[in-house]
Amino acid sequence: MGVPLPRPAALNTRLETPIEEWPYLDEGTMQKTRSRKVCMTCHWFRHHAGVNCIPLLTCQVHQGLIAHGEHLTSRCQGWTDDLVRQKGWAPEVA
Repeated sequence: MGVPLPRPAALNTRLETPIEEWPYLDEGTMQKTRSRKVCMTCHWFRHHAGVNCIPLLTCQVHQGLIAHGEHLTSRCQGWTDDLVRQKGWAPEVA
């Protein structure tokens, strides 16, 4: 197993930032779509329980928050299919 590579300081700081402090993704990142390729179906989409158990919708690729409702109507250029859909429920191990 290899040695992990050091991260740039800016990235390291951002990854240590609590999710509640992540910025919301803007219109420059998000684009409207009418297909099934929306944030909610993306491999990188996550939701977390925030303050008072209000869900926070996040994009792990952009390290940003997604406004409620946008996860159903928008996506970014980094959209990828879920690994279960790509390879099946239990892919063969070579």
